[in-house]
Amino acid sequence: MAERASCPTRTRKSAGDPYVIGLAVAFAIVWLLLAIRPRYRADWAIENALTVLCVAALAVSHRRVPLSRTSYTCIVLFLGVHSLGAHYTYSEVPYDTWFRAVTGRGLGELLGWRRNNFDRMVHFLYGLLLVYPIREVVVRATGLRGFWSYFLPMDLTMSSSAMYELIEWGAAVVFGGDLGVAYVGAQGDPWDAQKDMSLAALGALLSTLTIAAVHRWRDRYAARDRLPHPSRCA
Repeated sequence: MAERASCPTRTRKSAGDPYVIGLAVAFAIVWLLLAIRPRYRADWAIENALTVLCVAALAVSHRRVPLSRTSYTCIVLFLGVHSLGAHYTYSEVPYDTWFRAVTGRGLGELLGWRRNNFDRMVHFLYGLLLVYPIREVVVRATGLRGFWSYFLPMDLTMSSSAMYELIEWGAAVVFGGDLGVAYVGAQGDPWDAQKDMSLAALGALLSTLTIAAVHRWRDRYAARDRLPHPSRCA
């Protein structure tokens, strides 16, 4: 019961939190800059459809269902990386050029990659970054604790990744041609969807294990020093 009672108290403040407002302003600036002359305007518009829906949902719900600073940070980081991919299209983000300018050697050359793997990295980050806010919502809405409070958010993250692949496939079929190819970004890999989902699952698993380990350490710390049970939603 302590977990359920303490979560709203800690997260309600984020509705007018200067930190959260700063995150929103920073993301708006980055998004607007990346909206200037994207490489393929039509693909940029499709990629940003879900971004607009996500931001709208957060704006509508931030007073009634405010999240923690950590959750908003994770969401903004992911949306920022996604916006970068939308600007260039996922298969043409020049990360290799940027890495070579800093280190003198391409990242693809260093890791033995034969394709542009920016899309793979973003799918991994989807699982890694979004498990935390999804878990926060699930725990607050259901009061789950223990194993299911970790497994269900991870499962929802993985299933939403699979759902996105279906949406991506459907959009590619509808738009067809070069636009459909650019949106999918498979780069000729017949197992692209499966690899994307696997990386999202890996990211979700690593994040879930990290959250569980941190909570276990906090439980031991609280028990050792006889402190009140800390909220797991912070």
